[in-house]
Amino acid sequence: MNTRTSLAVLALSGVLATGLTACGDDEPEPVSSETGSDAAATTTEAPTTTPTEPTSSPSESESTPDAGAAPVYFTGDTPLGARLYREFRQVEADNPLEEAAALLVAGDALDPDSGTLLGGVTIDTVTQDDAAIVVTLGEDSILKAGKGTSAEDASLAVQSLVYTLQGVAQARVPVRVVLADGTPTDLFGQPTAEGVTAAPELDVLALVNLTTPEEGATASGTLDVEGVASSFEATVPYAVLDEAGKEVVSDFSTAEGWVDKLYPFTAEVDISALAPGTYTFVARTDDPSGGEGPGAFEDTKTFTVG
Repeated sequence: MNTRTSLAVLALSGVLATGLTACGDDEPEPVSSETGSDAAATTTEAPTTTPTEPTSSPSESESTPDAGAAPVYFTGDTPLGARLYREFRQVEADNPLEEAAALLVAGDALDPDSGTLLGGVTIDTVTQDDAAIVVTLGEDSILKAGKGTSAEDASLAVQSLVYTLQGVAQARVPVRVVLADGTPTDLFGQPTAEGVTAAPELDVLALVNLTTPEEGATASGTLDVEGVASSFEATVPYAVLDEAGKEVVSDFSTAEGWVDKLYPFTAEVDISALAPGTYTFVARTDDPSGGEGPGAFEDTKTFTVG
C-alpha cells in the first residue's frame, strides 16, 4: 500500500476501542464504487451504486455472469497507524458475503503491503436480512485478541469486517457476530453481539485508495488511474517509480472534493516513453505542513510496461 515499511499482520487484544458504533447509530456506510466516497450519506437507504462499478478495473473486465467484483478492506500502514485499504476482488455470485469475508480473514490481499487484523478468526456462514448481516464463527475461531494490541487496532479489526460486508451487501444494516450454536458474542472486545455499523471513513480508511491500476497490472502507452482520496485542496500528487525507486513520471490529479470524506480522482498517465519493465505507481495526499506533520498518506501499485 505504501512505500514505507509494510504492516505486519498484527496480534489482536481484547480491548474495547472507541469509534465502533452500536446498532442503529447513524454513521456513514462503506460503498464500493468511485461515484462518491466509501461511506454513504446518513440515511437508511442502501447505496445506489454496486461493487462492480469501476469499469477500468482489470478484475471488472474479467467478470462473468456468475461472478462479480466485491470490495475487501485489508489493513495497511499509514503515518497515523493502521488504516483500511480497499481491493476489488472477484467472488462467486452465489455467496459473495462469505467469499469476501474469507479473503479478508485470510489476509489474501493482492498488494503485498496489505494484511489482516483478523488472523485466527474462522467464519462458517454469513447471512443477510433486512435487520442485520449475521456472521457465524467457526467452532475453532478465536474470540479474544492477543496481548499488546491497542484499542484502535482492535476496533479496526472489526471495522475491516463491517466495511467489507456492508460494501458487498450495499446495505447499511448492522453486522452481528454469533457463535456456531447461534449465541450472540462480542469479538476482540467489541460489542458485535448487538450489531455494529461502519465508523466514519476518515477515522478508519487510508486517505488515499487506488482502485486502478491493480497490483500486477500490465499497461502500455497510457496508464489509467482511478481512486479516492481526501487530500489538501483536493490535490492528489502521483508519480511513477522505476525499479531503482527513481521518479520517471510525476504530476497530480484533482479529486472531486476534500475535507469531509474521500472523493474520486482519475488520471491518464502517459507512459509511452518508458522502457519495458516493472514500475510502481504511487498516489499521495498533499502535505501542506511541509514535512512538519505526520507525513502524506500514499497507496502504491506495481505494474508492468510490456
